[in-house]
Order: sequence, then structure tokens, then C-alpha cells
Amino acid sequence: MHPALSPLVAATTRWLTRAYPPGGGALQRALAEGQARQAVTLAAVLRYPTELDAGLVALTGAGGTGRLDWITGADTPADPAADPSGEDARDDDLRRDGHEEPPDAWRTWVDEAVASWAACLLGDPELAAAAAGAAGAGAGAPDAYRRLLAPGEHDRRAAALLRHPDLLAPVADLHRAEAARPPRAVVRPPGLRTGPAPPPARHSGDAGAAGRPVRRVTPVSASSPGRPGTPGRSRRPGGPR
Repeated sequence: MHPALSPLVAATTRWLTRAYPPGGGALQRALAEGQARQAVTLAAVLRYPTELDAGLVALTGAGGTGRLDWITGADTPADPAADPSGEDARDDDLRRDGHEEPPDAWRTWVDEAVASWAACLLGDPELAAAAAGAAGAGAGAPDAYRRLLAPGEHDRRAAALLRHPDLLAPVADLHRAEAARPPRAVVRPPGLRTGPAPPPARHSGDAGAAGRPVRRVTPVSASSPGRPGTPGRSRRPGGPR
């Protein structure tokens, strides 16, 4: 994951754990947050696979929690002191340029599409496994999404709300159609052309764009500098050109 996506991942993870709070104590909160963070990270990697994509979203902004809060009924700013995650509202991951931010400034870094994709991954184990494979998680990072792909009994209990398909449906349905499509490849083999394919070369006998045959052109030899298709005429040295 590109470092520019870190604030987006931190904010979107925080929103998910507040919208679907875990039950129990600190251990349950940590287990639920770990699953949410892995789902959000995988969704962000697939949504913004290149350095250019990550740079653009960091420059233009993630969009915020406007529609997400309205759908889940959490459109009223929460009291930072009542944060169930136990995090300070001015999280170090969400500070920008060393300036202090309002308590709810982290909400502007929440990405609606990434949150929706993460909800799809949390509620559909098969889709999560396919997404991890598309992101190349099996090569070099076998445990990167372990809690998301193979949660234990304690993980499931901690994330009972976070993994409930019916509860996740309002958020997941926002961008479910996009999440169900085969994601773009993140790792490309060396030498693979990523730009538009060049137009096919036309031969002399091929039909033109309007269906008309392409006119054949007869090359002129160096010894016969006359018109194409006609015998060339020799010129005297110093004669008129």
C-alpha cells in the first residue's frame, strides 16, 4: 500500500469500528479493529493500485462520511470522549502538516467507496479471498490479511456486528457492483504494455475506414524518378529540372 493512503485507511477503519462497534473489552476492540483495518487496506489497494491513484486521492480528498453517516444513522458528530475505540480524536495518523484539527476532521478522510468495498469483503469470505488473490497477497505477504480471510473464533465474536451481512448491506450496496467486478491487476509482469493498444497495421489490400479499398502505390526506383506507375525519363546532366 502506498504511504499516501495511510490517513484514508486509518479514517475509514475508524468509521467502520464506530458504525459497527465491537462488544466486550479492549481485546475485542483490538480484534475487531484488526479485521476492519485489513479489509479497508485490501479495498484501498484495489481501489487505488498505483502511485498516481494514491497521489490523486491524497490531493483531491477522499470525500468524507456524508452519505455513510446518513445511511447508518450516524449523521450527528460523536463526542470524542465517548469514542468506543478509545482513540483520541486527533489521531497522529490523521494529522496533516502538524496543524491541530477539529475533533471530527478525521471524517473528511473517510472514503465512501473504500468503506463500501471493505463492507463487501467483511460480509463475503469468497469475495475477500478472490480480492486478496488479485492483490497479490499470496506472494510475500501470507499473513497480511489473515484475520480477514481466516478469522478465529475470538475474531468472529469480536466482530459479530462488523461481519453481519444484513447489517453491512446498506453500506456494501453503495458500491457492490464495482466490488463484484474483477479488480485491476496490481502487479504487472515486466514489459507488459499498460497503455492503449496500437492500431493494427494496414496492408495495401485492406479496406479503408469507410469500406473503400486502399489504393495501391507503386514505389519509384532510384533509377527511374518518374511518376509512380509510369516509365521514368532519363535526364541529361545540367538539363532543366
